[in-house]
Order: sequence, then structure tokens, then C-alpha cells
Amino acid sequence: MKKFNLLSLLIFCLIFIQCQQTPTSQLNQRWSEERASEWKQENGWMVGTNFNPSTSINQLEFWQEDTYDPETIERELEWSAELGMNLHRVYLHNLLWDQDSLGFLKRVENYLGIADSKGIKALFVLLDDCWHPVPKLGKQPDPLPFIHNSGWVQAPGSAILGDSLRHQEIKNYIKGVMSHFADDKRIVGWDLYNEPGNATPFDPRYPDRGPEVKDKDIYTLSLLKKSFKWAREVNPSQPITTSVWKESGADKDWSKLDSLSDLSRFTLSNSDVISFHTYGNIEEMRLRIDQLEKFNRPILCTEYLARGQGSTFQAMLPLLKEKQISAINWGFVAGKTNTVFPWSSWQEDFDSLPKIWHHDIYLSDKTPYDQNEIDFLKEILLTN
Repeated sequence: MKKFNLLSLLIFCLIFIQCQQTPTSQLNQRWSEERASEWKQENGWMVGTNFNPSTSINQLEFWQEDTYDPETIERELEWSAELGMNLHRVYLHNLLWDQDSLGFLKRVENYLGIADSKGIKALFVLLDDCWHPVPKLGKQPDPLPFIHNSGWVQAPGSAILGDSLRHQEIKNYIKGVMSHFADDKRIVGWDLYNEPGNATPFDPRYPDRGPEVKDKDIYTLSLLKKSFKWAREVNPSQPITTSVWKESGADKDWSKLDSLSDLSRFTLSNSDVISFHTYGNIEEMRLRIDQLEKFNRPILCTEYLARGQGSTFQAMLPLLKEKQISAINWGFVAGKTNTVFPWSSWQEDFDSLPKIWHHDIYLSDKTPYDQNEIDFLKEILLTN
């Protein structure tokens, strides 16, 4: 009898432990295709910009207490709402959390309140491998005249990224921000890492900008894996994604997981919804869509618009609307980021606005790049 009781007790304990563990293991998993499809049905076709107020040169100037600019944010969000835009992709930064987590969250709440009043939701970006590898808090530099994105900063930057022992310093930032907004309906998703593995060549004319992390892909993949793990532990109600963006080498065909780089393969295998970047022409856009549709998940194009390369609203949006792929172009109001100038402005000399704007839609006084473009946006975004 005692032996039976002990055996029964053991079985009961194993069942109890299994019941306690099952929910946790489920919470840490990638969304099912069905859940991702429900998210798409709830949100519909979303269109907007990578939003940075014209008065900010980068993510730090956007959000730091001394330079947070709600008046400009409200004015420019109103302009985007007038066009029919309903989603903006917005960059955050780990240094802002380290500096003043409560104040930072308060300002993000303020931004979300303004955006929500205009009918605009947010896709937040937490980490970024692009441009300046040495971010610093405090007063940000003035823009280098006529040069594209001269002050944009990476997150976390080379000092932390290039030291695996320091990756844990990002954990509280990712889990803290995501936990605070995990059930916020104003947020449609979390873009964990912008263009993982991207690197800015060192330019001796600007020695304070570098150098980059050596073997950057290896360190970025390590941090990306940790970031997904921390995000899954939060288990937000919104999907988690990271974009594929490389268009050369191992990453020519995004539909073939086995042939991709480790970064792109991990990204596509772990994102709840698929996101990608392309600045190529309509043939390039159509190719990428065809490749990514294989994964049977909602797709977001989270960066496009390079007019000089054939990536224009008139060329891209009809296809993206037909396919119901959310469309987020780079740039809205031209300002301190200087993204009206092409990437080549780092090598070529400009002394005035280019005839063909690279990114952006308006000047700061609301003068549009092209009124025909504005009319087209209103027509395609405001009509069913």
C-alpha cells in the first residue's frame, strides 16, 4: 500500500510539474501562422513612414528630455494623417533607458498619445546596426551639411556589441520597454533589430565615427539571439520581427533558408511576421515579395523609397496594396538627418537640395517634394 501511494504521489508530482511548465514553454514560442494571420486581419493594410521629427538628428535627440519636441511631433504626425497614413516605424535606443528609464517611458507614452489621436500606430525598433558606431548621450552634433544621415547612431554601438560579456547590459532595456507596453493596442509590433550586420566603412575624414566591430555578423547574431530570447520571455501581445535586407552574396534568394547567411536565416525562422527592406525598382520589389510569400506569414516592407533608383510611391504602392503588404518608407519631413540627399553624398559634393530627393516627402514648412506625389498618396491611401 505504501509503495502504491508513493508511486501515485510521484505520478501526481510529474503531472503537476508538466502542467506548470507547459504554459511557459508555449509562451516562449514563435507565433503560429494562424495567430499571425489573425493579427493581419485585425490591423488591415498599414502605410506610413520611418518617423523621426525634423528637429532631431537621431534617436537620442528625438527622445532625450532636453530635446524631445512634442510640438513638432504633433504637427508632423498631423501632416502624415492628412495623407492617410496609419503607422509609423519609430526608433528607440538603449542609452535612453540607461539615462532615465522612467522619463524615457513617459516620453514614449506621450508620443503614443499624440500618434493615437491622429489614428497612427507604432512599430518600435529597439536595436540598430546602421551608421555611427559610437553613440553618446547628451548634446548631439550638428548635421554635416548636405550629407545623408551624418548623425544617426547605432544601438547599442560597437563598445557593447563587440564585447559578448556586455550583451547582458541590453537585457533590462529590451525587457523593460517591452513589458511596459506588452498589451498596448497603440503598438502593432516590435522590430527588434534594424538591419543586423550592416556596417559603415570607416571614413578618415571623420575619425570620431569609427571603427566598426570586427567580424560584426558574429557578434550581431549573438546579440540578436539573446534579444529574441528576452522578447519571448516578455511574451507581448504584439508580434516580434526583424527585417531581412541584404541583397547580395548568400542572401540573393530569400526563399531558400538553407542558402542564406546565418543572420538572415535566423531572422526569417524566428520572426512572427516577416519584414524586409528594399530600395530597388519595382522588379526588385516584386521578386522579394514572391520569395517571402513562401513563408505564409504577414509581410511588412519596413524600408523603401529611393527615388533615384526607381523606388517611388507611384511604382511601389499599387503592388503593395494589391498584395496587402504594409508599406513603411524612409523619411517624412526633411530635417537634420539630411536624408533628402543620397547615400552617395558621403563621396559626392552637394551644395543645395538635389533635384531628385532620395527620401522624405515635405520640407519643414510643408512644401512637398512633388504635389503630384501628394495627390497620389491621398488617392491610394484615402480611398478603398
